[in-house]
Amino acid sequence: MYVCGITAYDVCHVGHARAAVVFDVVFRHLKTRGYTVTYVKNFTDIDDKIIDRANKEGVGIGEIASRYIKLHDEDMASLNVLTPTVTPRATDHMADMIALIRTIEEKGIAYSVDGDVFFAVNHFPAYGGLSGRHLDEMMAGARVDVNDKKRNPLDFVLWKKSKEGEPFWESPWGNGRPGWHIECSAMSRRYLGETFDIHGGGEDLIFPHHENEIAQSQAASGKPPANYWVHNGFVKINAEKMSKSLGNIFPIREIVKQYHPEVLRLFMLQSHYRSPVDYSEASLTEARTALIRCYTALQQMKETRAMVAEQGKEKTVAVQTQYVNKLDELKNKFDGALDDDFNTAQALGHVFDAARLVNQITTVEKKMPLSAKQMILAAAANVFMHFGNGLGVFQSDPDVFFQVDRDIEVRKRGLKTADIEAQIEERQKAREEKDWTRADDIRQALALQKVTLKDSKGRTTWSIE
Repeated sequence: MYVCGITAYDVCHVGHARAAVVFDVVFRHLKTRGYTVTYVKNFTDIDDKIIDRANKEGVGIGEIASRYIKLHDEDMASLNVLTPTVTPRATDHMADMIALIRTIEEKGIAYSVDGDVFFAVNHFPAYGGLSGRHLDEMMAGARVDVNDKKRNPLDFVLWKKSKEGEPFWESPWGNGRPGWHIECSAMSRRYLGETFDIHGGGEDLIFPHHENEIAQSQAASGKPPANYWVHNGFVKINAEKMSKSLGNIFPIREIVKQYHPEVLRLFMLQSHYRSPVDYSEASLTEARTALIRCYTALQQMKETRAMVAEQGKEKTVAVQTQYVNKLDELKNKFDGALDDDFNTAQALGHVFDAARLVNQITTVEKKMPLSAKQMILAAAANVFMHFGNGLGVFQSDPDVFFQVDRDIEVRKRGLKTADIEAQIEERQKAREEKDWTRADDIRQALALQKVTLKDSKGRTTWSIE
């Protein structure tokens, strides 16, 4: 599997998170299903934007790229995105790119003009096959190209002659640097061969980037580069297109200051990967509610199983088999949903059904012996571990999750933990003195601040709605 990665000139935003989470789930599920997966995800570390930033800061392009690759890796780790098998940088593969361009040129499908090398699209009849665009239609709609070196305005650059002050590499055509498209063709070929299984990326890459990749790779080898092309849908911000000009770019590292990282991840998984998603406060709040529902089930499992350990084993009952079978059925449905074009939205429906089942076991089945619940909840824990491994969520101990979520919400809403806990302590004192009116007043005052109390086993815990 080869997936187009970031251009390393700025921090990653919510659009990068979508692609990362989508292909992380693909990677996870294929491995779960028994495949040995080589996952290549590249870094573009030579580009006009990188050069511009380096010039503004008075540093080399390598320093800029390394800085933002490091930040990218931190962001991916926060979202529990697994590290791909290979993460190549473009600048480490200049020899591969130059060799590939020479092969295309030798076959008469590329031409050089004054240090630049262009791909001749009219010599590749299949051009436009991925995007569904026809060459004649593209020619008719083509604007007059400012680059008079091209024989055809649709021809695209494979190698650029270096401008004064730009970084460059030596080549048969003179000093220069590669075009953007050629790097992915060269690196996928280097690590996965002439034809591999899956090529992925955002929907915006279909044309021209992936169309040009196909043209380059197939022109060189005579074979299609990938058997399957997988593209994730766009991220919109409050139903608007995401763009820097609109000021609606949301960096991952800023989002996870406002929400637990698994909230952002779950939000991305609630839609099929090919569908657009609408990022908003409301959608993140909805995802947080859904995640809390699942972690509540995990906490119920943990607490109930602890009770069994304290009280010892009791007689088992037949009804436990029914619950275990239901859990197995949900696990199989979950796998089936991911088998069906990685349908995470459908898979999550089965996860939420399992959470409701756990709630029923722990709160409704009052007469079921604790030892029977232990067996069922042990099975439920294994099923949730399977869900979590497949989707990359439920990776925290529930107590830790609720603590982190609570701390984020307290900070976001301008509350103070010390003040809340002082009121809880005052309420506890009132209860000990049987001053129920005072205790209720404190609970209601906290409820107005969206602070929810839970009394159990002589102690009170709290959370934020």
